[in-house]
Amino acid sequence: MSPARAQSERFAANLAAERTAIALTPLERRLGWLNSVLLVIGAGIVLLPLAVVVVTSFLPSEAGVGDNLPQQWTWANYQAAWTRGNFLLAFLNSTLVALAVTFLQLVTSALAGYALARLRFKGRQAILLLVLVTLVIPFQLLVIPIFLVLKAGHLINTYGALILPTAVNGFGIFLLRQFFQTIPVELEEAATLDGATRWQVLWRVILPLARPALVTLFLFSFIGEWNDLFKPLVFTTRPELRTVQLALAEFQEQFTNSWSLMMAAVVIATLPIVLLFLLWQRQFIRGIAATGIKN
Repeated sequence: MSPARAQSERFAANLAAERTAIALTPLERRLGWLNSVLLVIGAGIVLLPLAVVVVTSFLPSEAGVGDNLPQQWTWANYQAAWTRGNFLLAFLNSTLVALAVTFLQLVTSALAGYALARLRFKGRQAILLLVLVTLVIPFQLLVIPIFLVLKAGHLINTYGALILPTAVNGFGIFLLRQFFQTIPVELEEAATLDGATRWQVLWRVILPLARPALVTLFLFSFIGEWNDLFKPLVFTTRPELRTVQLALAEFQEQFTNSWSLMMAAVVIATLPIVLLFLLWQRQFIRGIAATGIKN
C-alpha cells in the first residue's frame, strides 16, 4: 500500500471516529428539533408585524390595517409617501447627522476606552463608574441644560444641535473598553519593543483587532441616530433640517389617517437600517459575543 493511500485511509478512519464520538443521542435529536421549532415560531411572531406593515403599504389608500390582501400590488403609496414626506432631503439630513455622530462616538469611545483599559492612573475606576452612571440617566432629563448650552452657543436650528449632544456615548466607551481588555497585552509590548509609540500601537495594533466591536458600535450609533425623533423635534424648527423621523411623524394626522400611505412611509424609513444590519450582522454578532464583563 502506498504511503499516500495509507495516510488517506487513516484520515478517513479518524474522521469516522470523530463523527461517532459526536453522534447525538435520540433525546438530544428531539431537543434539537424542538429548539428549531420554537425558534421558527418565535421568528414568525417577531416578523408578523413587519409583514402586516408591508402588506398594508400595498393596499388602496382608503383601506385600513388588517384588510384583505390587495388584488393588485401597486407602488402608488410609495410614490406618494416619498413625494409627500420629501424623503430625499430627510434621507440626506439623517445620513449626515448619523454619520457625523457615529464618527465622533467611534473616536471618543476608542480613545477613552483604550485609556480605561490599558493606562494605569489615579481615579481610573472612578471615571469608569461615572461613565456607567451616564447609562442610567435619560437624555430627556438633560434636555433643558443642553438646550441652554446650545442656545448660548448659537447652535439652535443648526446641524451642530443634532450632532454635538450625542458626540460622546458612555455605552460606546464601556463597550470598547471591555473589548480592548480581551486583546493580549503581549501584542502591545511587542510593538513597543519594535519602537512603536502609544498612538501607533492604538492605530496599527489595537483598532484593527477591534474591528468587530467598532462595527457593533457603528451599528448601534447609526441606528440610534437614524431613529432619533427627540433631538430634531426639540432643537430644530427649520424645514431644511428635517430628518427621516420628523418626515415620518408628519404622516400621523389628528383625526384621520391613511394607513396604507403611513405604512409605505414606515417601510421607506426602515429599509436603509435593515439593509445596513444585514450587511454587517456577522461582525455585529462577533462584537457582542466577544465583549464581556471584565475587571
